[in-house]
Amino acid sequence: MSTLDGFWAVIPAGGAGTRLWPLSRSASPKFLRDLTGTGRSLLQQTHDRLAPLAGDRFLVVTGRAHRAAVTGQLDRLADDAVLAEPSARDSMAAIGLAAALLERRDPDAVMGSFAADHVITDAEGFRECVRAGVAVAREDWLVTLGIEPTFPSSAFGYIHLGDELPGHPGVHGVREFVEKPSSGVAAEYVATGRYRWNAGMFLVRPTVLLDLLGTWHADFAERLRAIAAEPARLEELWPDLPRIALDHAVAEPAAAAGRVATVPSDFGWDDVGDFDSLATILEAAGAAGGATVLGDPSLVEGVDSTGLVVPRSGRLVAVVGLDDAVVVDTPDALLVTTRARAQEVKAVVEALKQSGRADLT
Repeated sequence: MSTLDGFWAVIPAGGAGTRLWPLSRSASPKFLRDLTGTGRSLLQQTHDRLAPLAGDRFLVVTGRAHRAAVTGQLDRLADDAVLAEPSARDSMAAIGLAAALLERRDPDAVMGSFAADHVITDAEGFRECVRAGVAVAREDWLVTLGIEPTFPSSAFGYIHLGDELPGHPGVHGVREFVEKPSSGVAAEYVATGRYRWNAGMFLVRPTVLLDLLGTWHADFAERLRAIAAEPARLEELWPDLPRIALDHAVAEPAAAAGRVATVPSDFGWDDVGDFDSLATILEAAGAAGGATVLGDPSLVEGVDSTGLVVPRSGRLVAVVGLDDAVVVDTPDALLVTTRARAQEVKAVVEALKQSGRADLT
C-alpha cells in the first residue's frame, strides 16, 4: 500500500508513566519500553504502524532528557525529525510546535498526532481509519479517531457523536467532548451507542490547527509561529507558552463551534494506563492459565496464583495463592499490589518525590 501524499505523522513522546512504576521511570518512561514482549518499544511500534502511511515524513516531539534515546530507537529518521522541548508544556505546545514547523515546510500537509505510548492490535484497521480521517481533514475539519468502547470505563474521556458528514459515510460530526464520567454515567453513554472513547488522536491541516488555536488563544498561536519562523528564539519563547492539553485548548471549543469530526474506530486500542491494563493486553495476546509473565518465565514460580509478574532483577520470584496480583521486581525497587488497585501506584511515585527519593522515580 502506497503512502498518503502530504501526510505527516507527529508523535508526542512525553510523560513518565507513573502508574507503571517501577518498570517505567522518569529517565526511561513507558514509551521507550517493550511492554508487550514483541522486542519493540511502544515508541517503535507507533512508528511501525504509521510508516506505511507517512514513509519518512515524521516529527517526534520529546523532552531533552529523552532525545538521545528516541533517536537511538528511531535511527532511520533524519536528525531534524526529533524535536526536543526545553520543558514539558503539555500536548498543545508539543503538537502545536510540530504544526507550526509543518505549516512552513509543507503548507498543504495533513498531520496526524498519535501518542508514543499506546497499544493497537489491528494495525491495518488503524491505518484504514487514518486514511478516512485524512480525507476529511483535507476539507479543513479537525478530525479525531473515536474508539468503540468495550466497557463503560470511567478512566477515559468520551466523544459525543453528532450527525453523519455528507460525502463521508460513517464519519460523524462531534457534538462535544466529555470529561471522564462516573461509572454510572459511562454506562449510560455506552448504552446509547452515540459515544466513543477519546484517545487523543487528531488529524488536521497544520494551518487549521493553528488558526483554531488562535481563535481562543491568539498569543499562544503567535508564539508557536514565531518559534517556527526563528528557531533560535525557542529558549526565549517556550517558557511562557501555556501548559494546556490540545483537547482543552482547541478540540472542546472547536466541537462547540461545529468544526470537529470523528471517525468511529474499532482497532483494538489501549493506552496502557496501569498494570491492570497491561495484564489485559498480555492475556489477550495469548497468555493463559496462572499468572502472566512479562519477561523470562524461568524466573517465576507461580502456585495457585493469577495476575501479572514482571521479573527484571534476575532473581526468582515466587507467588503463592494470590489472585489478580501484580508483582514487579526490578534491581532497586519491588512493587506488590493488586490489579484492582493498580491505578494507585502513582501515589508511590508522589510519596518518593516528597521524601526526597527522586532517584527511584
